[in-house]
Amino acid sequence: MQVSVTSAEGLKRTLKVVIGQGELGERFSSRLDEVKGTIQLKGFRRGKVPPNHIRKVYGRSLMAEIVQKAVEETTEKAIAERQERPAFEPRIEFPEDKDEIERVMEGQGDLAYSVSFEVLPDFKVTDLATLELEQLKSDVPEEDVTKAIESIAARNVTYTPEEGREAAEGDQVTMDFVGRIDGVEFEGGKSEDAPLVIGSGGFIPGFEEGLKGAKAGEERIVKATFPAEYPVPTLAGKEAEFTVNVKAVAAPKTPAIDDEFAKGLGLESLDQLKERVTAQIASDYEGVSRTKLKRNMLDALDKAHSFELPPTLVDSEFNGMWEDLTRRMEGAKRTFADEGKSEDEVRAEYRKLAERRVRLGLVLGEIGTAAKIEVTQDELRNALVAQARRFPGQEKMVYEYFQKNPGAVSQLRAPLYEDKVVDHIASQAKVSERKVSPEELLKPMDDSDAPTMAPGEPMPGA
Repeated sequence: MQVSVTSAEGLKRTLKVVIGQGELGERFSSRLDEVKGTIQLKGFRRGKVPPNHIRKVYGRSLMAEIVQKAVEETTEKAIAERQERPAFEPRIEFPEDKDEIERVMEGQGDLAYSVSFEVLPDFKVTDLATLELEQLKSDVPEEDVTKAIESIAARNVTYTPEEGREAAEGDQVTMDFVGRIDGVEFEGGKSEDAPLVIGSGGFIPGFEEGLKGAKAGEERIVKATFPAEYPVPTLAGKEAEFTVNVKAVAAPKTPAIDDEFAKGLGLESLDQLKERVTAQIASDYEGVSRTKLKRNMLDALDKAHSFELPPTLVDSEFNGMWEDLTRRMEGAKRTFADEGKSEDEVRAEYRKLAERRVRLGLVLGEIGTAAKIEVTQDELRNALVAQARRFPGQEKMVYEYFQKNPGAVSQLRAPLYEDKVVDHIASQAKVSERKVSPEELLKPMDDSDAPTMAPGEPMPGA
């Protein structure tokens, strides 16, 4: 094997690899010896087929196998000898001269091909001990616990039918109705014993307003208009007339917040409910605190590193983000003009974010490698169990999906790995805590460096 560099510009590399006719011949003879004892042809006993006859019948297919394996092995060896790390799978190109390829297949010529790839950049990771990070912390105010419990109580409201009660905001109306457009009933416009809480927004605009003041036993004609963006095209924007028979009007009753209420939720007392709610809010605050610390950390790492990025990695990241953006915009029926920007401006913003993601991904990966950080099988198994629990009754199908799709397993591993790297960086950096109010803690992060088309875009990972 002979290797020469034909191009080395920036992170791009192109090598020319030549596998001599003699080496290919040796590989062919060795492979012929391996298979001759297994080949059986008409007129010959197994293992007694003359080598020349095997060459005549199987020579071309065997040589194709030899060439493929030789290219794989020599490409790997050529790159390994250069001690470079490809950023993606190398691209192999063979000569366009068909006569040259034919000579190789007949064992009469050298095999020359080119290998093109990009390498990961060499860079020095900043001293993590010099990173100065701030982590926001907040206590859980008692009034927040009270509001949360009141919200739980509001979600557990009960309704008591009252004779002669006129339906008002917050009341539950039970009814039969038939809807018509231009006097004709439409599909999905009919129901019996349908419950509706006035003010809940559960029906199309105008319907709930038309029921206010209604009593049990009353029949009403209610007119309402389907929104222009209604998902059923035949109904979108159309005015409908509903014949409604009110069967019951029930007054809401919010449960008293006491020990009995807590017991109804499966707890022992109101004090225990307060403890649970306080712990949940504290956990939520801790999650926000960690997210903001991570953002602070990534900003610092991004500022501390500047190096050339593999163009293909940036293109791949950008293309994935752009496809996701255009898909979401189409779903929302939005245009770039609606956002007050041109497509070129948004592309530039997303290109900048793609470069940031690739840069930080490489930095986090380098830090994780240096710290010998790994995701254990137990951690991966726990993540898989948590994922399966999100789909009650379909756990087996979820497990089978991950077993058959290694790429999906990688998607589980990546955030686990990133979290462990973030924890390692935090343990090395200078992290100061600052007490803030819940309002300041929960204030949205400044996305001044992120595309305005996609606020809240997930941060890059390793």
